[in-house]
Amino acid sequence: MDPRISVVIPAYNEEKSIGHVLDDLPQDKLIEIIVVNNASSDNTSKVAEEHGARVVDEMRRGYGSACLKGVAELDSPDIVVFIDGDYSDYPEELEKLVEPIIVGKADFVLGSRMILAESRAALLPQARYGNQLATFLMRVFFRYRFTDLGPFRAIRYNSLKAIAMVDTNFGWTVEMQVKAVKHKLRIMEIPVRYRERIGVSKITGTVSGTFKAGTKIIYTIFKYLLV
Repeated sequence: MDPRISVVIPAYNEEKSIGHVLDDLPQDKLIEIIVVNNASSDNTSKVAEEHGARVVDEMRRGYGSACLKGVAELDSPDIVVFIDGDYSDYPEELEKLVEPIIVGKADFVLGSRMILAESRAALLPQARYGNQLATFLMRVFFRYRFTDLGPFRAIRYNSLKAIAMVDTNFGWTVEMQVKAVKHKLRIMEIPVRYRERIGVSKITGTVSGTFKAGTKIIYTIFKYLLV
């Protein structure tokens, strides 16, 4: 039997990009696509529905809040894929991302933007340096060598439930990676393509967003070092 694959897309004011993301996903391979409208003030919801997604609302702002809402809405899949709504990732690479899970080689697969030179070049400098610092700290304290904190990722649904995600904002991605290590999940990184997003990043596109995200990521790493 084919695996049941669900996709969760957190989205805040992504009306110009969300349709492209949805159109490029291999929808015939998926049981559901959930776009979490995270208190958008534009037409993100309308565009997402027009392009085949189920839209749910999460009025509590925060990347992690949107992801948690999407997880709560899942229809018991085998695999959950997370991807951003800004069209910076290549949604058609989803099948490559889930393949190691399908064949039994991994429980958690991270799409790394740091392996391919052209993908690294598309990242803003502050994102590259922030990734390098965060992955260095995880290597030192958790003895696991990640290369990225990329948002394009796939995980077994049972594994996702087991790690019990809680972060409501910028710490979501690093929390998942640290908990995957601590729970001894089989982890794999694969190279994915990456391009400049449509619109301005809500995190690394501003000085304050970059500072808040970096602070929360470092805090999250040390938090799970102590538990």
